[in-house]
Amino acid sequence: MPNTVLVLGHRNPDNDSISAAIGHAYLRTKLAERDGNPEGLAFVPGRLGPLPPESQWVLEKNGIEAPKLVKHVNVRVKDVMTKDPVSVGEQDTMLEAGRLLRKHNVRSLVVCDDEGKFLGLISTRAIAERYISATDMLEEGESSSSMAVASSLIDSLGQKVCELMATNVLVLDEEDLVKDAAADLIASELREGVVLDTAGRAIGIVTRSDVANAPKRKVILVDHNESRQAVCGIENADVLEIIDHHRVADVSTAKPIRFLNLPWGSTATIVTYELRREGIDIPADIAELLLSAIMTDTVILKSPTATDVDRDNAEHLCGLLGVDMREFGLQVFRARGGEGDMPVEKFVGADSKEFSVGDGVVLIAQHETVDLEGAMSREGEVREHMRRLKDDNGYEFVLLLVTDILAEGSQFLLEGSPRVVEQAFGIECNPEGGNWMPGILSRKKQVAARILA
Repeated sequence: MPNTVLVLGHRNPDNDSISAAIGHAYLRTKLAERDGNPEGLAFVPGRLGPLPPESQWVLEKNGIEAPKLVKHVNVRVKDVMTKDPVSVGEQDTMLEAGRLLRKHNVRSLVVCDDEGKFLGLISTRAIAERYISATDMLEEGESSSSMAVASSLIDSLGQKVCELMATNVLVLDEEDLVKDAAADLIASELREGVVLDTAGRAIGIVTRSDVANAPKRKVILVDHNESRQAVCGIENADVLEIIDHHRVADVSTAKPIRFLNLPWGSTATIVTYELRREGIDIPADIAELLLSAIMTDTVILKSPTATDVDRDNAEHLCGLLGVDMREFGLQVFRARGGEGDMPVEKFVGADSKEFSVGDGVVLIAQHETVDLEGAMSREGEVREHMRRLKDDNGYEFVLLLVTDILAEGSQFLLEGSPRVVEQAFGIECNPEGGNWMPGILSRKKQVAARILA
């Protein structure tokens, strides 16, 4: 764990969040290899939710493994345990156990049966206690007692491990949080806990010092810098770097870090730019992944967030791949599937973000489509789901932008208090059919910015 760096996008990941995590992990891996990777770091992309359909499409098309789902970045038992502990058989002698303890310079051995299943622990403390119990026989001035002690100690060397092993051992799960395991270890009679697999075999040992000195998990954030959108436990992690194109928010760090925040159309553009600046070859699979993210986040470069830098990097990737930009972009959007096939939870929530407005919290979601009529035919069930989200989470309002990529505008659907939205856009929110907003393509620049202001 100490050498693993998770590269993570935001909650409810969109294509840019997924693609930027993979692309930036690739960039950092190549940079580390160029420098000899003295720290032995492994950069691993992760995700905080289900894959968007277009991300799944481009990943499968290029044979790229999907980022692993990460539920939190709190330190787990598996992150601090000593893996593959040294074991000894239950019928082995204490002499053999002592030799193993000394050879491997460990304080405890796992005791196993003939099938390798965990039975208990034998430790240097057990040997010391056996020695002390023998010396209890000694009475000052009696040579016969001295001989009895010596005989008892010699006999102990031939004792079976199973006769002295501790069986009241704390058993931990590798996914347990260290902060929880610490309390259990302190309350335990022994100083160690053991981690077992599903077959009952010991895969790790955890000591009190392990949990007391537990290192933080290393994280790089992409496509966000807001704690509300970050992985659970971010306040307990060691954030090494942030790569983003949104407003500066509230993720804080204990020491200075590299914070690359640029007002471009997508984080994938920043990753592409950095790969080119560093002179790193971009393989076709990574190039297609990054291009797909630029296309979705800038709405095929039609969004007002799109910049000349986005266009330049998109054209560069198209040149590497030999594809037409508009045709490829439409192909990516069509990969989202038919409007009628998508579960309403994904229709509304696949690309949604929470924002703090005054003393309240609002949810602004966006659903991009090339079939506005098909999307709006689901207005009834969509609004019902939006109302549930508002009530269940206490949002002041839920605003959904149904964005027509071809017509270059968005239909506003709102549930909850309309006051802020009506003031921000000078409209009267229509409870049926919504409000058509021509030219509105960007949630970040054209909607959230106005509402937050």
